Amino acid sequence: PDLDLPKGKAADNFSIFTQANWWEVFDDPVLNQLESEALAYNKDLQAAIARVDQARASVGFASADQLPSLSAAAESGRAGNKVGSGQSQSTANVSVSYELDLWGKYRRLSEAARAQLLSSEAARDTVRLTLTSDVAKNYFSLAMLDAQLAIAQRTLEARKENVRIYTSRYKNGYCTEVDLKRVEANMASVQAQEQQLRLKIAQTETALSVLVGKSPREIAANDVPRGKTLAEITLIPDVPEGIPSDLLARRPDVRSAEDQLIAANANIGAARAAYFPSIPLTASAGYASGALNNLFAGSSGIWAAGGQLLAPIFEGGKIRAQNEKAEAQYREMLASYEKTVQGAFKEALDAIAANRINREIFDSYKQQTEAMQRSYELTKKQEDAGLIGVTDLLDVEENLLSAEMNLASARNDELA
Repeated sequence: PDLDLPKGKAADNFSIFTQANWWEVFDDPVLNQLESEALAYNKDLQAAIARVDQARASVGFASADQLPSLSAAAESGRAGNKVGSGQSQSTANVSVSYELDLWGKYRRLSEAARAQLLSSEAARDTVRLTLTSDVAKNYFSLAMLDAQLAIAQRTLEARKENVRIYTSRYKNGYCTEVDLKRVEANMASVQAQEQQLRLKIAQTETALSVLVGKSPREIAANDVPRGKTLAEITLIPDVPEGIPSDLLARRPDVRSAEDQLIAANANIGAARAAYFPSIPLTASAGYASGALNNLFAGSSGIWAAGGQLLAPIFEGGKIRAQNEKAEAQYREMLASYEKTVQGAFKEALDAIAANRINREIFDSYKQQTEAMQRSYELTKKQEDAGLIGVTDLLDVEENLLSAEMNLASARNDELA
């Protein structure tokens, strides 16, 4: 179908976004290894590959209908009635049958089967792309959670030191119990945050284990390797402007929907062919003899050849219903194809916007974190000197912790 697509000019620097092993751009050997394991052992991908094999077999099945069929038969027996013992009869023959595909019925069915095969291959590629994307996203999330856990642990140690100091001050009468309880509550809050991060790490590790196809025993072992830290992982370059929109035609979900549309169109031709007569041709050659030991004698040879013309007269509306069904399936696939193209453009535009804006968000959080770090250092000195109370220090500490966590999340969003 003719779609209303935006125009774009050719770009020179987008090859990095079209290579099959796209994850290698992040330059992390551990991520590369996890991707390789996922492609080799993931169960969803193995199921998708099996569906491709089924579709390939269906192509062979459909193509076979366009070729003559050859069969062999042999029979030996004796027949009689109540007045006599009857006679023996033995036969052996080879038969050939072929239907003239005058109206393209079998050609259309074969075309539909080939399109279904291509659609299955594209669907497999969709599973592959989704799988490798999920592995990378979970790997980046794990790196983010590790970084956040390190932040929480470092902050918790500082909170424990605060509790120790204020406990000593309280015992010696230099602060109130209110101040001590505020510090203890602050420490408990960070402690809970650290425990939540440990849970998320465990859940992300098991998710990665399933994606890479590990066995239940290996999943229970929960031994997911680590590579580069969150800050060390290489960011992909900026998406260049002017990438041609027809690049989205390479998306496997778009290709799969297009091949489904082609198959539905071919099935209309097969359904319409049922309106017209079919002409099967048959031929056979063999031997027939009353005595089995004379079956293959020269005089026992037989042959036959014939043809038939079979035309539908009344089918109770069956053929018309089949044709209407095929046309309705085509309209369904047409709408599905157009919706897939719409979705492809939406996802691409959203991703390009996120690629640009997430970098700006990271820069903002980085600026905030650096400012909060300096603010904490100054506030800590004031608190040590007794110029301000613990409440002011705790507020700054909370803001610093939040800024550091947000910075880690922003880097993960950049990578995703």
